[in-house]
Amino acid sequence: MGEAGAWWTLLAAPAVLLALAVLAVAGDAVLDARDAGRPLTPAVAVRPFLGVPRALSAQPRRLPAPDVLLWRAGVITVPVAAVLSTLVIPFGSTVVADLSVGVVWFNAMEVLTWAGLWLAGWGPDAAFSLVGGYRFLAQGLAYELPLMFALVSTATGAQSLRVGDIAAAQHGLWYAVWMPVAFVVYLAGVLAFSFLGPFAYPVGRDLADGVLGEASGVDRLLLQAGRWLWLASGAAMAVPLFLGGGAGPGLPAWAWSLVKTLLVLALLVWVLRRLPVVRADRYVEFAWVVLMPLTIAQVLVPALAGLDR
Repeated sequence: MGEAGAWWTLLAAPAVLLALAVLAVAGDAVLDARDAGRPLTPAVAVRPFLGVPRALSAQPRRLPAPDVLLWRAGVITVPVAAVLSTLVIPFGSTVVADLSVGVVWFNAMEVLTWAGLWLAGWGPDAAFSLVGGYRFLAQGLAYELPLMFALVSTATGAQSLRVGDIAAAQHGLWYAVWMPVAFVVYLAGVLAFSFLGPFAYPVGRDLADGVLGEASGVDRLLLQAGRWLWLASGAAMAVPLFLGGGAGPGLPAWAWSLVKTLLVLALLVWVLRRLPVVRADRYVEFAWVVLMPLTIAQVLVPALAGLDR
């Protein structure tokens, strides 16, 4: 790929991610209006974005003794990590960074969100935001290991950590078909590291929005954007990991990648409005007692299948 092509893909990746996140927010607003019985008009989808100009011009909230440096570092880390995670996600045959350890890179960026959100809770030096940050750490202890085993399942099936190799190894039989446990656990993990829907415990209403409670203006906008950017990134990553990447008849590979990403994103947006918020302590027990054995058993399926090669 030439220098011009490299610059094009480097700019296109965050642009596509942002567009997907915008669609997810608009879709969530439409579902919210439908559930509330309000008329479904074009203005419904636009309404969540009307407050953006006001947030950009608003003054940050003044607190008695915040650690401003850590607070800002945490707020910025969440959306930046989401954007960086897309560097290894191929759209068809186009990828910004075709790393030999692409799966590890994606997982590392997701784990970086742990630090970012905890710092965003710690920095304000306020009780509710701090509890919200610790809630995310507790939630991470529940979802992270099953998620990692789900990622390992796909890498084991392809015998590679390169995301493109995993997509190419599926040969018409998607990993979502013969690794269904890993696929479902992965989708749950996407909702968890996006702290949305059933995994919105760190920003719970019982904590006055928790991590988001003391954030205002641009800070709050960045954290909210980071949630939806991560949802979009997780949906996009599901395509090469479990749905055969850009493989499909009749359309270019990039178009199939986009169509599949939109379908996964629509499913996630629908699910996050259908399930109640789960307390982290309860999910920890479920994850370690149920999900961990299932995902470990799931890893054995491609491992044993690989012995015949």
